[in-house]
Amino acid sequence: MTISTTTSERVQEAYDKLLAEVVTQKGLAFLKDDHENTIKEQITITEIPAPPFKEQKRAEFMLARLKELGLEECRIDDEGNVFGTLKGTGNGPKIFVSAHMDTVFPEGVDTTVKEENGILYAPGIVDDTSGLAELLSVVRAFKQTNIKTVGDIVFGGTVGEEGLGNLRGVRAFFLNNRDIDGFISIDGPEISRICYMGTGSYRYKVTYKGPGGHSFGAFGQPSATHALGRAAAAIADIQTNAEPKTTFTIGEIHGGTSVNAIAEEAYMLVDLRSNDAEELMKLESRFLDIVQQAVEEENIRWNSKEMTVSLEKIGDRPAGSQPDDAPIVRIAAGATEALGITPSLAGPSSTDSNIPISLGVPAVTLGKGGKAGGAHTLGEWFDPTDSFVGPQRAFLTILGMAGVENVIEPLLPVKS
Repeated sequence: MTISTTTSERVQEAYDKLLAEVVTQKGLAFLKDDHENTIKEQITITEIPAPPFKEQKRAEFMLARLKELGLEECRIDDEGNVFGTLKGTGNGPKIFVSAHMDTVFPEGVDTTVKEENGILYAPGIVDDTSGLAELLSVVRAFKQTNIKTVGDIVFGGTVGEEGLGNLRGVRAFFLNNRDIDGFISIDGPEISRICYMGTGSYRYKVTYKGPGGHSFGAFGQPSATHALGRAAAAIADIQTNAEPKTTFTIGEIHGGTSVNAIAEEAYMLVDLRSNDAEELMKLESRFLDIVQQAVEEENIRWNSKEMTVSLEKIGDRPAGSQPDDAPIVRIAAGATEALGITPSLAGPSSTDSNIPISLGVPAVTLGKGGKAGGAHTLGEWFDPTDSFVGPQRAFLTILGMAGVENVIEPLLPVKS
C-alpha cells in the first residue's frame, strides 16, 4: 500500500521550504559523506554482543558516543535504556528517536563481522545494529549543521525489544517520561517502509504437573506430557480470523525425564497474536479454556485429581492503530517523498512503537537504508550500498515533526 502527501498541502509546503534551506541541504550532504564512518560504527557496535537482558556493554558504548556528540542529560536509566537530549528553541513537541540495542542471539555467539564482495556478514549486523548506527549519524548531522529545531529531540537506544524482552525498555521509558509527543523507531527493512500500527501479542508458559512414576509399575497415573499433548492438539485446531489477522503457535515443548517414566512435569511456550485487541482477548479466552480442559480430561482418563496446570504470562505486547492519514504518518511520508522515494505503509507489526501507540502517543517505525537478509539467523547480512538514505530520511522526518526555527513550525502537535 502506498500513500502520497500531495493531498496534505501543509506537509508538502513544509518540505518544500525545508529543502530550499541551505542548512537542510548541508545536513543531507553530510549524511551522505558520513556514510563510511556510519558503516564503521555499525561494525563496531555489532561486535559488542547484546544478548537479551544483557545489553549493558552496548549501552555503555552508546552512552559514551552520545556524550561525545554533545547531547545533554545523557544517562542509562534503571531499565537499561540509554538516551540524551538535543534541546530545541522551546514551545515545540518533544520527540523520542530510538533503535533497540538487544539482539536475538545468546551469549557465546561469535559476532565478528566478515566482509565478502562488499557485503557484511554477522549475527545482528542489521537487527537493530544498523538502526543504532543510523541514529548516531543523524545526531552528528544535527551537530555538524547546528540546525535549530523548535522541539526537543531525545536520541537513544532501548532494551528488551526482542523475544521475551516484552518491550520492557520502551515500556519503562514511556512510564517514566510522560511528556513525549511523538516517537520514531529506526528498525526494520525497506527504506520506503512506514509502520504505524502494532500487532498485539500474549505469550504464556503453560506447565502441567502430576505424580509421575515408572512407565510400567505406576501405570494408571496421569501424565504431564499426555495432558500437554491434549492441550496442544486442541490449540492446533483453533480457528482464527484472517482479518483482522489473528494467529497462534506453540513455539517450544519440554517435558519428561526418560522414555520409561510417566512424565511428572511438562511445559510449553505459546504465542498468541492479533492486529485487533478484542480478537486477541477472544483468542486468549479460548486458549485458557483449552489449557484447563486438558487437565480435566487427563484426570478423568485415569480417575485421578492429581494433574494440575499453572500459567505464567511471559509476554504482553499491546495492539494499537492510528489512521493512515495521521499527522505523524503524513510527516514520515513527506520526508520519504522529499528524497524521491515512494512511501509505503507497512502492515501491522510488533515493534517498539506498539507501546506509545497503545498509549495514544503518535509513533512510527521507519525502515532503514541498505539491503539486508537472514535476520535472526547466524547468516544475517547487510549490503551498505547507498544506505545513507536511511539516516537522511530519519533526519528529514525529525525536522518535520519538531519544526525548524525561522523555517517551519512543527508539523506534529504538542499534546494538550
